[in-house]
Amino acid sequence: MALIIDGKKIAAEIKNELISDVQKLKVKNITPKLALLIVGDDPASHIYVRNKEKLCNEIGAASLVLKKEETTTENEVLEIIKEWNNAPDIHGILVQLPLPKHINESKILLSINPSKDVDGFHPENVGRLVAGLPTFVPCTPLGIYELLKRYEIDLKGKHCVVVGRSNIVGKPVANLLVQKAPNANAIVTVCHTAAPSMSYYTKQADIIIAAVGVPEIIKGDDVKEGVVVIDVGINRISADNEKGYKIVGDVAYDEVAKKAFAITPVPGGVGPMTIAMLLTNTVLSANRQIG
Repeated sequence: MALIIDGKKIAAEIKNELISDVQKLKVKNITPKLALLIVGDDPASHIYVRNKEKLCNEIGAASLVLKKEETTTENEVLEIIKEWNNAPDIHGILVQLPLPKHINESKILLSINPSKDVDGFHPENVGRLVAGLPTFVPCTPLGIYELLKRYEIDLKGKHCVVVGRSNIVGKPVANLLVQKAPNANAIVTVCHTAAPSMSYYTKQADIIIAAVGVPEIIKGDDVKEGVVVIDVGINRISADNEKGYKIVGDVAYDEVAKKAFAITPVPGGVGPMTIAMLLTNTVLSANRQIG
């Protein structure tokens, strides 16, 4: 049976490391602070923000959560970001997506100071990632990197197939793992909807990173023996239970686990790592303030 790559366990380890890092910063009179803006009443977004605020408190960092009504204008959001950009005690800025349709998400993300862009979405940080320069790496790709590193999955020279090409996961994780750097240096293929046969590529993979958002699209017949599988998908499907649904990944877990060397569960794999990496980036930003 496959080795289970436990994201909850690793996220807990990182949390303890962050507690120590924050204590060291406080000795220098610096408290890492994350500012979070949420616009509208999307229930999932409010849950995400509460979880981020909770982890801030648990590691001893500070948080500022600003909740604005659905009717908030784009200019009002830009003014909030401008104020936070200029606040020396704020080290990380996060605008919870999605935003209401009347607000241009790209314009808002571009307005965040790259030095406080702890989500790693600003084009300057994206460019630095591609160039292999120090930067804020987007949180989910960074979480994937940490899982592979801490489970000692050697990527050097291995064929890594990334299924999905989003700006949030697919593209940045491909750029991260292809770098000539420790715990990277992989041969990376990005597989997407233009591929005549996705299975043609996934069967060649030593490592599969599934981030396409389609429930259980990767089956047991789509992978080779000994593959390492990182499943980023979080999909709700109908189920005969009290809730009426269950959460599954992009990988048919029971089928693929029989052939895999190692695999992440859903939930409990990549998910817990994303918030841990957000706070890792925030603490990194605070350390950069020291110089």
